[in-house]
Amino acid sequence: MAVTLAEEIMLLSLDDESGTAKQRQAAAWAVAGGILLELVLAGRVTIDDKHIVLEDTAETGEPLLDERLAQLPGWIGKRGKRHVSYWLTKEQGKAVAPTVARLCERGVLVEEKRKTMGIFPVRRYPEADGAVETELRERLRAVVLEGAEPDVRTAGLVSLIHGAGLHTVAFPGQRKKELAPRMEEVADGQWAGESVRAAIRDMTAVMVAITAATVATAVG
Repeated sequence: MAVTLAEEIMLLSLDDESGTAKQRQAAAWAVAGGILLELVLAGRVTIDDKHIVLEDTAETGEPLLDERLAQLPGWIGKRGKRHVSYWLTKEQGKAVAPTVARLCERGVLVEEKRKTMGIFPVRRYPEADGAVETELRERLRAVVLEGAEPDVRTAGLVSLIHGAGLHTVAFPGQRKKELAPRMEEVADGQWAGESVRAAIRDMTAVMVAITAATVATAVG
């Protein structure tokens, strides 16, 4: 399987040389959302009025997704559905590590272990192969800055970036107010079936609310 949406978000958020994450918390929300959107696109779950409904437990063949998919029956339980916000809250603290590990398995990142002040262990993940991120940024630039028509996956990625407020991480040197209108247009566009677009709208709305509340709490 190609690099997942979650991995693409992780690549955008990591500094190419130091391998440390920018806007770490917002990126974690988007990574969690990326895994969920992949499961929607794969037909394993649907989003109904901001609730996750399990449709199919068959493996996708992608370990990053299948590990989460295997947990869904027990997590959803007899309720039959769970709110998207519960997924994002549950996964945002857990999804980053396996996503980075998957990129290392693919040879896109390399893990470096160091100690700061000779005492504290630190792990960094600089790029070993920059071709994946280069193609990713070119694709995003074409859609957002040049007005190209997005495919389903790129439009979904743009929606996640927009919802998590990662505009300047995806487009260094650009201002959010210049990027947001086009990204919102892509998020609302007719680029996929209604069920997928509805899922994106619901996920983005929840993500915006959560990230806004997180920022407000941090400031307060």
